[in-house]
Amino acid sequence: MSENSEFRCGYIAIVGRPNVGKSTLMNALIGAKVSITSRKAQTTRHRITGIQTKDDTQFVYVDTPGFQTRHSNPLNRTLNRTVTNTLMASDVILFIIEAGTFGQADQQVIDLLPKNVPCILVINKSDRVKDKAILMPFAQKVMALFPFSAVVPVSATLRFQLDNLERETRKYLPLNPPVFGEDDITDRSEKFLATEIVREKLFRFVGDELPYTSTVMIEKFEQEGDLRRVFVAILVDRDGHKSMVIGNKGARLKEISTQSRQDMEKLFGGPVYLEIWIKVKSGWADNEAGLRAYGYE
Repeated sequence: MSENSEFRCGYIAIVGRPNVGKSTLMNALIGAKVSITSRKAQTTRHRITGIQTKDDTQFVYVDTPGFQTRHSNPLNRTLNRTVTNTLMASDVILFIIEAGTFGQADQQVIDLLPKNVPCILVINKSDRVKDKAILMPFAQKVMALFPFSAVVPVSATLRFQLDNLERETRKYLPLNPPVFGEDDITDRSEKFLATEIVREKLFRFVGDELPYTSTVMIEKFEQEGDLRRVFVAILVDRDGHKSMVIGNKGARLKEISTQSRQDMEKLFGGPVYLEIWIKVKSGWADNEAGLRAYGYE
C-alpha cells in the first residue's frame, strides 16, 4: 500500500435491534463471511470486527449483538454492555433498521446513540418494499428522531447501494494510517471463526428447539500445512437436547458437520478435518462470570 497523507481509517459500529441484518451487511461490505447469520435472534453474541481496505481507506466494521429489551438474565446484560461499549469507542455508527418497520426496540437503540459521533441511518431490506414511494416518508419520519448525518437505503443480500454507503461512511472517518494489514479481513483467530461457524449451523438446523444457553467450544485446533484439524464440543443443558442436535440416526449432526466443514474450508482456503461431539454442561451460565469464562464479551 502506497503512503497517502489523505488515508482514512476508523472504527464503524453496526448497531440495531436483533434480526435487521447487521451481520449480513458487514459480511457484504467486506466481501467475506466473518460474522454468522441466522433468522434466530441473538445469533451474534460477540463483538466481531470485519476489515475492508480500499485504496486510501481502511474500514474497520464492528458487528454487535442486537440490543436486548429484556435485561433480566446475565446473557442479555452482557450483550447490551457490548453494544454500549462499542458505540462509545467508534468513529462512525451505522444504525440499521428494516425498511417500512420501526418499533419500540428500534427506538431503544436510538436512545443509546451518542450525539457526538456521526451516525448514518441505514434502511436495510429496501428491496422487499413493493411500493418504493413509501421509503422517503418512512426515512423522514425516522430522521426526525435523531440528528443522523445521512440516510442510505440498502439491500445487504443484493449488495444494493453498498458503494454509496461506503462513500458516505468514508466522509466521517478520521485521517489515520491503516491499523491492520491490507489483506486482513478480521482481527479474530481462525479458532474463534471455526467456533462461530459451528454455532451458526447449530442454530440454523436446530432452530427454536434448542435454548440460547447452548454453546460451542473448540477443544483442539491443529494445523499441518494447509490441513486444519478441528475438534468441537457442543454443550447443551440436558440429555434431551443431545437428541435434538443429533437427529434421526445422526442425520442432523451430520448436516451440521458437513456444512460447517465446507464453510471453514471456504474461509480458511484449505482442507478441514472436523469432529463434533455433543456434551451436557452443568451450571456454567448461571452468572456473568460464567459467561465471560466461555468467551462472551
